[in-house]
Amino acid sequence: MSTPLKRHEVLKPLSRDHHHGLLLCWKIKEGLKKQVSKDRIKSYTDYFFTSQLRPHFKFEEQEIFPLLGPSHPMIIQALNEHRRLEELFKSEADNEVFVAIEKELNRHIRFEERELFSELQKTVPEEKLREVDNKEEKVITPNPDDWEDKFWQR
Repeated sequence: MSTPLKRHEVLKPLSRDHHHGLLLCWKIKEGLKKQVSKDRIKSYTDYFFTSQLRPHFKFEEQEIFPLLGPSHPMIIQALNEHRRLEELFKSEADNEVFVAIEKELNRHIRFEERELFSELQKTVPEEKLREVDNKEEKVITPNPDDWEDKFWQR
């Protein structure tokens, strides 16, 4: 069993967002497994993208990614993945798109958690990281579990 990563305080709110993203992946898989209508899954993924992912991406791109710089290979990868995920979320509802969202979002979150955040913690000076402190808490997003149609539970 692997040891849980020790996350810097500044990055913990982003890791909580990532947890919600992984739950979205699970909800999509459950919805597909239970053969829930595409429209119901699409309504939730649209809501999740608008209320959760878009503000999360914006925060990372404005506050976190600049800490490593625009030419850092991990930042280039993360930005490319953000654009790809945005395209997927804006796509027509079909099972192929849902599977792609689930796989790519899962992979992206694991990359940021295991590689990008570790790189940030290793290379960015403490005082630089501290400048980001509490800014993420100001990004108010609704609880994704407040969604009424819990299609993943039926």
